[in-house]
Amino acid sequence: MPAVIHALLSPAEWAVPGRAAGADTICVVFDVLRATSTVVTALAHGARGMIPVGTLEEAVAWRRRDPECLLAGERGGLRPGPDQTGGVPFDFGNSPREFTPERVRDRLIVFTTTNGSRALQACEAAQAVLAGSFLNLGATVQVVRRLEPRRVTLVCAGTGPETALEDVLAAGAFLDLWRGMDTEAAWTDAAAAAWLAWCRAAGDLSAALRYSANARRLAARAGLRDDIAWCLQRDRFEWAVWWAGPEAGLRGAPPAAAVAALDSRRRSLSSPPGLC
Repeated sequence: MPAVIHALLSPAEWAVPGRAAGADTICVVFDVLRATSTVVTALAHGARGMIPVGTLEEAVAWRRRDPECLLAGERGGLRPGPDQTGGVPFDFGNSPREFTPERVRDRLIVFTTTNGSRALQACEAAQAVLAGSFLNLGATVQVVRRLEPRRVTLVCAGTGPETALEDVLAAGAFLDLWRGMDTEAAWTDAAAAAWLAWCRAAGDLSAALRYSANARRLAARAGLRDDIAWCLQRDRFEWAVWWAGPEAGLRGAPPAAAVAALDSRRRSLSSPPGLC
């Protein structure tokens, strides 16, 4: 049976309990500027895992339980300050360029962002959840196709309560790659809208991002404007990122290893408990 591909284009859609995730659904979450781009970069650079949490308080609680974990995140686009965290320092903001191999290798990182971490959490009940970005787009499409899903939901994290153009374009680019391999999949109108937006923007993505409010905010901050070019790199990493459970968080690997891990997790979740 051909896959059905849907897109949730705004936070108002994925924030509704149960809307993003179903037991037969694979979710791909896009927060291009910048949460999923940062997660992909950190894991490709050797981080052991990334734990998404919804609030600063949850991140600080993780640090108290595990003093060796690193904290990352943003509020209003900037690294949370001690006045927001009860004096607990964050090791990183949300710039992917901060997550160098020397700083993240073999480390567990707990992160909280305005939208991206919450969008990932909203999908936890799905059959599988992947973090998508332009940085790992090809690897993500490979993995999802090899899992032979019945339904795929592309989740655009957005910015605050608003749709983010860059997330819609990344979802459209995902669909464009999928269409090149599979012309039988059924797309909802929302998915088709994302693909049509991508077709219009694909020739000059940087020019299209001039219409993105999020990109304009980053461009206005000298220390963050280079994040835009980083996040728009196409397939810099042959690296898939998936949700491995509450304690393991998000993990990353090349596509073949990611498929094996997700297949194993799917079997373990669907198997009846053994007899004692």
